Amino acid sequence: MAASSGTSFVLAAILTVLLFSGMQMYRQWLASSQLHTILGGYLGSVLFILILTAVGNIESIAFGKGFQTKLFPEVAVCLVTALFAAGMIHRVCTTTCLVFSLVALYYINRVSQATHERPAPVYTAPSKKKK
Repeated sequence: MAASSGTSFVLAAILTVLLFSGMQMYRQWLASSQLHTILGGYLGSVLFILILTAVGNIESIAFGKGFQTKLFPEVAVCLVTALFAAGMIHRVCTTTCLVFSLVALYYINRVSQATHERPAPVYTAPSKKKK
């Protein structure tokens, strides 16, 4: 069962705050080794997805169901925000966050197109028959 835009916004906003605060609380641990740093970048990309979900849902509430989240400024601002949050952990977290976020954005776009894209109408030209 899908959640409404309002419920999805509230959940995404709460999870964004919880994830960001968790990343800040475990900042030293996330920066302690290479594997933890990569995990910090992955958590940053999850933060990006949550921020993008919250922004998309608030726009859907404000502007209607047909409104689409655009690459600029919405996606770019969400990505910069997540990169900034990952950069507060370690600078390598920023790089891995960027890579993971771009991969996640690609798959989100594919799922969105498969779900919401309408098939193009097929136009058949009338044929002229000679008698």
